[in-house]
Amino acid sequence: MTAIREQLSKAGDLFLRPGQVLLPEGPRAGMGVVVRAGTFHRIGTAEAVAEEFPGLTPLDLPDHFLMPGFVDTHTHLTQSLGKALVFGEPSEIFRRIWVPLEGSLDERMVYLSAKLAALECLRGGFTTAVDAGTRSQGHVGALVRAARETGLRSVVGFICNDLGGTAQVPEPDVILRQAEEHLAALRDDPLIHPSLAISIPEAASDTMLKAVSDMAAAAGVVFQTHVNEHLVAVERSLVARGRRPIEHLAHLGALGPQVLLAHSTLVTPHELNLLRETGTAVAYNPVASLWKGNAVAPALQMAALGIRFGLGTDGTRADGFRLMDAGEGLQRAGFGLATGDSSAGGGWLWLDHATSAAADAAGLSGITGAIAEGLAADFLLVDLDRPEFTPSYDLSWELVRYGNRDQIDAVFTDGRLRLWQGWPVDWDARALLAEVRGDAAAAIAKAPIQRIHPLSEVYRGLGHYK
Repeated sequence: MTAIREQLSKAGDLFLRPGQVLLPEGPRAGMGVVVRAGTFHRIGTAEAVAEEFPGLTPLDLPDHFLMPGFVDTHTHLTQSLGKALVFGEPSEIFRRIWVPLEGSLDERMVYLSAKLAALECLRGGFTTAVDAGTRSQGHVGALVRAARETGLRSVVGFICNDLGGTAQVPEPDVILRQAEEHLAALRDDPLIHPSLAISIPEAASDTMLKAVSDMAAAAGVVFQTHVNEHLVAVERSLVARGRRPIEHLAHLGALGPQVLLAHSTLVTPHELNLLRETGTAVAYNPVASLWKGNAVAPALQMAALGIRFGLGTDGTRADGFRLMDAGEGLQRAGFGLATGDSSAGGGWLWLDHATSAAADAAGLSGITGAIAEGLAADFLLVDLDRPEFTPSYDLSWELVRYGNRDQIDAVFTDGRLRLWQGWPVDWDARALLAEVRGDAAAAIAKAPIQRIHPLSEVYRGLGHYK
């Protein structure tokens, strides 16, 4: 395996002959893939590619499956330092944990948190992640630097709240100027893609919501916001604006194909129609629903209606395979059991919405998300010589039900090998872990976090759940 790693790490063209390749129409054997200048240059039968490129020595990988990297359509890269503090907590932890934590991070801790989260993403097979924006004070650049150093393709949101919810709330004209600067700074970056964000619609004025959505549309980037995640959020919007969040965005003319709505778990039939009619995309976050949600987004109904959606972690567990399993499992438990739907979408649906459909929701369909000529060479080499895939009859379903991140041997973004068997090939991840362990406790201690429950061992000692 060391020899394979060395060949994958070489500069120049790669001619790969894996056992199977995940093409848009499904897994196929007997294929050859040429990677050149960071893109999929040629894809065809192994024989045809060999004839076309006689000067390239093929690298045979008969036990490996070449597939697109996963696209996480919703995460929070600067929340990794507090990820182990939220288990068993009631909903809306952002008010008690995430806003206080992120708001207290200095530039160095934003960098460390984002780099740790980016490493977790890559280890889990995510070659792209959509970050919803850091609430820290003016440290987006540190987040960008961390993502770039790890090689994680990232859509980075710039938060434009003008009614609170961040460490600092500038005047509206300053926010819009900074948003323009964010777009300009990353417009031509090959790996980091700009986005605009508002944490929740209630954190911005109607004028700001409309202006930011329009600015994103004009720039051809994604506008992100969290909507309809919890009952209290829906009720807050009804009290403040007389409309549910999605209805209010539609009323303002702030929905559209440039919009990516995180969660959308509590949606009415009318709101589903609004999403379909406007071409608005959704980040379906099944693990977040399991861990802290009030409901499960009706993803199968969204698929049937043609609503664009991709899978997202919401910063929970960075494992693309287990995310697909959770996505399918929650649809089966929440909707399929009651209707006798034993497949809950089929394995191919979840593969699509974790890769190509997720890239579309993230505004990157012309850049990544599929093994197709001209797209960025963001891909995984998955070891199929495992008990979980033996015997193999239906690989699409097997990947959803049996796949997990320890089966990933290689992670590539932009045509470069970034991780081999879970660890970076060109920087010291263990040194990062040591640095985080040394400094995380102080960062957590100074943040005004409010937990409802004590840590589990303390809680157990109080006599609960014996």
